[in-house]
Amino acid sequence: MTDRPQNKDAANSMWGGRFAAGPDAIMEAINASIGFDRRLYAQDIRGSRAHAAMLAAQGIISDSDAKAIGEGLLTVLSEIEAGDFPFRTALEDIHMNVEARLKEIIGEPAGRLHTGRSRNDQVATDFRLWVRDQCDAAIEGLQALIRAALSQAEAGADWVMPGFTHLQTAQPVTWGHHMMAYVEMFGRDLSRFQDARARMNESPLGAAALAGTGYPIDRDATARALGFDRPMANSLDAVSDRDFALEFLSAASICAVHLSRLAEELVIWSSAQFRFVSMSDKWSTGSSIMPQKRNPDAAELIRAKIGRILGATVALFTVMKGLPLAYSKDMQEDKEQVFDAADNLMLALAAMAGMLSDLTANRDKMEAAASAGFSTATDLADWLVREAGLPFRDAHHVTGSLVALAESKGVDLSDLTLAQMKSVHDAITDDIFGVLGVHNSVASRQSYGGTAPDQVRAQITRWKEKLA
Repeated sequence: MTDRPQNKDAANSMWGGRFAAGPDAIMEAINASIGFDRRLYAQDIRGSRAHAAMLAAQGIISDSDAKAIGEGLLTVLSEIEAGDFPFRTALEDIHMNVEARLKEIIGEPAGRLHTGRSRNDQVATDFRLWVRDQCDAAIEGLQALIRAALSQAEAGADWVMPGFTHLQTAQPVTWGHHMMAYVEMFGRDLSRFQDARARMNESPLGAAALAGTGYPIDRDATARALGFDRPMANSLDAVSDRDFALEFLSAASICAVHLSRLAEELVIWSSAQFRFVSMSDKWSTGSSIMPQKRNPDAAELIRAKIGRILGATVALFTVMKGLPLAYSKDMQEDKEQVFDAADNLMLALAAMAGMLSDLTANRDKMEAAASAGFSTATDLADWLVREAGLPFRDAHHVTGSLVALAESKGVDLSDLTLAQMKSVHDAITDDIFGVLGVHNSVASRQSYGGTAPDQVRAQITRWKEKLA
């Protein structure tokens, strides 16, 4: 009796039930990337058309072959966009799928397309083009989000609300000032994507497998045709570099953190305990059993996106950290992480811009909250330094005693009588009441970047000009 298994299931028991055949099928499954890198089809075809045109211009292939290739690639593009393209796993990736279909359409000239290049520089070019497009999309999404935040800031430049530290009432600020804090944060995100885009705008095409090519290609021409500033200066680096993807993911992760922080505040502010804001029905859901509920699901989902985006960032850093030059198959694992992160970032940016545009801030609730919790205590201490000549530490102590007195009587600082204040420190005069109101407090914060309405409006103007 032979030791060889007699049926297919037994033959594959060591591989698990996922595969219907032996190791050949498993190798095909682990090696193929067409299931996800088909998303690069437009960039792949664009790069191939630029390469074919350059080959003809350099006399490496005939003009007639280049024309057939160019037109055939447009046919392939239309088939993919119409959903009629026969993607085949056996052909591994988008590059081979496109080239095989091109051969079916135009015949022998298709075989000349790959002259002077490799799949290594081809995929590096395709992926770089795709990530560059995502930088452009992120820039556009951030600009829309910043405009939405600016609209909120402009509407509430002098609406008073509590500012918090440790989620405890600290000092009064304005709604406009709080919104402008996020404008600054998203503005830094904007600059990071702009910087990353500028840095990645070099072309790997023409680096071939790793050492360049002996054909008299014109890398400057293909770089220009694809909108790159220049060709990459080292062929080894060109095919092995994924810094552009890591930079995109890093910028996306920081942006997602900012989105998550704003989402968290929207969740808190929309709660029954705060009621600082009301979400529109577009961005809320109800409860299956509690009819009074309006759940801020969109904000909560945005808050969760950082997990996926940061996870993708860590995953790609881990893939790249130990790779020798130049290309290794490990780098096939770069795309799914970036695709997923980009999808989720663009969705989160669009959702947050929509929420802010539809958001209603409750001015009365915010002002009432700002007036509670002794939020003008620092103003009182500053008055004691400025008008009574106390050292700040002494003024801090006196103010603390006044807060304790007000707390014991169940009133706010502005509700204490002058006599009660003088019982704590005799230097206090009736002028103290001029700084204790929350509107007086925010109006006094005239330092650059402060919460005074004039300062807030100045920053709004600066940002409008910047975006224009």
